[in-house]
Amino acid sequence: MSEVDLKRRILTEVQEELTAIEAAIEANLTPHADLAREIAGHLLFAGGKRLRPLLMVLGSRLCGYQGGYDVTFSTIFEYIHAATLLHDDVIDGGTLRRGRPTAHRIWEPPAVVLTGDFLLARALSIAARAGRLRILEVVAGVTEEMAQGEILQLQRKGHLDLTRDEYLRIIRCKTAVLFEGACRVSALLADAPAGAEEALSRYGHHLGLAFQMADDLLDYTEDSTALGKVPGADLREGKLTLPVIQALARASEADRQKMVEIITRADFSTETFKGLVSLLHRYDGIEDTRRQAAMEVSQAKAALGFFPDSRVRGILMDIADFTLSRTS
Repeated sequence: MSEVDLKRRILTEVQEELTAIEAAIEANLTPHADLAREIAGHLLFAGGKRLRPLLMVLGSRLCGYQGGYDVTFSTIFEYIHAATLLHDDVIDGGTLRRGRPTAHRIWEPPAVVLTGDFLLARALSIAARAGRLRILEVVAGVTEEMAQGEILQLQRKGHLDLTRDEYLRIIRCKTAVLFEGACRVSALLADAPAGAEEALSRYGHHLGLAFQMADDLLDYTEDSTALGKVPGADLREGKLTLPVIQALARASEADRQKMVEIITRADFSTETFKGLVSLLHRYDGIEDTRRQAAMEVSQAKAALGFFPDSRVRGILMDIADFTLSRTS
């Protein structure tokens, strides 16, 4: 099935859930400071996929949840995600996000950072309303690990000796823990048995790793219109991702030096960047990353084998497949 057909099928199946999530994201911002709402809305309503809250809602229903708090609760995962993006863009000096100028190019950076802080606090407030200490512990743990991932990435920024294991640790903390947390909380909210909780957590963990690997590939395979940001943005910000790490480890000394010269120049041209992409292909960096992402998707789908076949499980399987095929 093509990417377009798969995306259309998923969106058709989850339209009701997405509409409810969208309304809840906006409703939970409404009573608060105008500036914070305006800055948050600039990012939140710029076309995000709502994948993290959707996973939480679908997971809770897979576990038989019958209550009415799943949609409201799911917004915390979009707020946490948006908060990290706002903070990231200020730290990295990013210029484009989801096809729009980054928030700190429109508002003062301190206001953007504080808005990110507000979204994190808002997420914890909504989580606390569930009245479950275990759920609150999971959400707090997610925010803590994500911060640690950002710190580790900052410490290793621009280091050409970044290892594959370090990269995996960074993307686990930055991306996979939020996917995993959304799925784990969905089971906790539904009072599901421990086996269901662990199965959904494994699904979220492997899906998150695959999602980030696929996202890193887009930096080398898509143009700025499809991507919503400048191609090569990761390298311009001093971030080495798996395609580059793998290619650097395999390149001849001469080609490695060419790659290093490009990577260490933040002002490289479009043509120079194309030359780097060619080297990434030559040394299997892009293809190997795609294979590793596919392995993570397979493990995510295998985790769903704990649950009987159902409409919701089918949607979650489709979402895993879509992770590999997406172009934006």
